[in-house]
Amino acid sequence: MEVLFIYLIVINSLCFLTFGYDKWQAKKNNTRISEFNLLLLTGIGGTIGGLIGMNFFKHKTNKFSFILSFYAIAILQIVLLYFGIQAFKS
Repeated sequence: MEVLFIYLIVINSLCFLTFGYDKWQAKKNNTRISEFNLLLLTGIGGTIGGLIGMNFFKHKTNKFSFILSFYAIAILQIVLLYFGIQAFKS
C-alpha cells in the first residue's frame, strides 16, 4: 500500500509539472507536450495532478475535446476504483 501511495504522489506531481511546462512552452511558442502524453499521464494515475495543473496554470481549460477526454478518463478511473474496492470487500 505504501508503494502505491508513493507512486500516486510521484505521478500526480509529474502530471502537474508537465501541464505547467506545456503551458510555459505554449506561451513561448516552443515545442509542446502532445495531448496524448498529457492524457497518458492522467490515465496512469495523474488525474488529480492534471486537474490541479489545468486549473492552476489555466491550461487546456477551453479545449472541449481535451476536457471531454480528460473527464472520460477520470470517470473510468472512478468506476474501476469502485469495482476494485467492491471486489476486495467480498
